Amino acid sequence: MGILLLERAYAKVNLTLDVLERRPDGYHEVDMVMQSIDLSDLVWLERRSAPTIVLESNATYVPTDDRNLAVQAAQVFLQETGIVAGVHINLEKNIPVAAGLAGGSSDAAATLRGMNRLFNTGLTLDELAEMGAKIGSDVPFCVYGGTAIARGRGERLTRIDHRCHMYVLLIHPRVFVSTADIYQGLNPSDFTDEPLSTRMVQALLEEQVDVIPGLVDNRLQPVTFAMYPEVQQLSEKVEMVTRHPVHMSGSGPTLFLLAPTIQQANRMYNALRGIMRDVYFSQFVGTVSSLANLQSRPE
Repeated sequence: MGILLLERAYAKVNLTLDVLERRPDGYHEVDMVMQSIDLSDLVWLERRSAPTIVLESNATYVPTDDRNLAVQAAQVFLQETGIVAGVHINLEKNIPVAAGLAGGSSDAAATLRGMNRLFNTGLTLDELAEMGAKIGSDVPFCVYGGTAIARGRGERLTRIDHRCHMYVLLIHPRVFVSTADIYQGLNPSDFTDEPLSTRMVQALLEEQVDVIPGLVDNRLQPVTFAMYPEVQQLSEKVEMVTRHPVHMSGSGPTLFLLAPTIQQANRMYNALRGIMRDVYFSQFVGTVSSLANLQSRPE
């Protein structure tokens, strides 16, 4: 089998998501606080002498051609560096797909970081993030990981270094949500000129774990709930069971709760697992760092 290089692709949640306006290019101007969590895909990379990109995955529902953002990332990396070679990517999916958790973007970011190591190109994270912006708006954030305020289409980042630690309970409804449809469903009344990112960052820096859940806000949530009432119904059920505020990440449909202690997180997890299937236990993680050692493929 040989020796493979491993990169973890961490999911994210939105602690705030404000939409400021619709831009002339058709995109929306956003202002949001994004936070990496330790739910992750595993991206295994192996150099190929043939200049081809091959992707395999344990998830049969994941495309393995250039519709996959990891394949796109490999293509961009090879084009930008001028390297004449190929790569074999084995993608072990743990992050739900099309869930508002940036799973595909994180796979692309991990591919960029991993290929930088695999080919010993010595590019900085800033340079990799520039490549990532050509693939998708969330990819630059996923290159760095940790916490950041994301503006523009999401690609303009102000990275935040904080020591606040919280546990995250994720609930994934088995509903496909179209991000494009959600943004198209926004009305001017959904826009804001007072984004909540500054207050959220202050709470993170001051480790106000009891305050943070009440500050979480997502301007897309009412639109998603209106278009997909089953997501709203699940949110209400989760809140009734846990007696804690329930939030939505990105355009959904994934819902999440925040807990300051592992004891509280365990209580919520156990309560939810008794009535739902797709519940994930996670926690905040800091800036993504590549695994230093080469690792062989697991059995």
